[in-house]
Amino acid sequence: MPLAAPGSHTVPQSRTLAAGPGWVVDDVVCTAGPGDIAFEERHGWTSIAAVIDGQFIYRAAQGSALMAPGALLLGNPETCFECGHEHSTGDRCIAFRFAPELVEEVVAGMADVRTTHFARAAIPPLDRLVPLFHALHGLTGAPDPLHAEQAALTVLSTAIALDTDTQEATPDARDLAAAAEAARIIRADFVEPLSIGALAKATGTTRRRLSRAFRRAIGVTPWQYVLNRRLDAAAERLRSTDANVLDIALDTGFGDLSEFTRRFRARFGFPPAAWRKRIRA
Repeated sequence: MPLAAPGSHTVPQSRTLAAGPGWVVDDVVCTAGPGDIAFEERHGWTSIAAVIDGQFIYRAAQGSALMAPGALLLGNPETCFECGHEHSTGDRCIAFRFAPELVEEVVAGMADVRTTHFARAAIPPLDRLVPLFHALHGLTGAPDPLHAEQAALTVLSTAIALDTDTQEATPDARDLAAAAEAARIIRADFVEPLSIGALAKATGTTRRRLSRAFRRAIGVTPWQYVLNRRLDAAAERLRSTDANVLDIALDTGFGDLSEFTRRFRARFGFPPAAWRKRIRA
């Protein structure tokens, strides 16, 4: 796809993966960057987008959020929003849309939930979302309709449940920009040794302020974000290649096999070799 001219609108490209009564799943790829102008869009149905790659700033009636891989974007029906790429280029999301009657049906079956509207703009990339995101990779090809429907219902109920948790204060524009730039650096260099001091210097802020802003904007600390990027990269290598586990560990930034195995098992529930067999079964 050709790049848009500076100051123009870049419209995301959407491909429907599956659909059923009251739900639709789309693969959405955006190539917008810092030179593109964010423009107003509108959620028709309740919308939840799982960020698979890239990062962007999402602005909605509920607030603003820095969207990064592993996060869930939350959109209420018939509301306007913007997605800006001031600090990086491109993203990819698996986007779910739900009709009002389906949302009401799911909410009616959940304890202590009384509203069908989201209070938050996003759910950060929490560890408890890891199994869900890895299951979503199976939707990017030609998904089985039953699998797609189950994934859609799981995404909806999970987002509703997590939305009831307490939300930290949204960082101001300066802190949001610093967090976005730090996340961009981490995504580009996560296999290299990194420090909060170096990230703070690169983003023009202090270590304490960056640590606080990063957690508020993305939901995890810089260290956790680096670790998650390394583990996600290792999981993708395990899924898609036959490389041996030691090489994967070293190539994704881990100092030794024992550390990698311990971290991987804590995040995914299985040692690397066993996880590879399970995911390919």
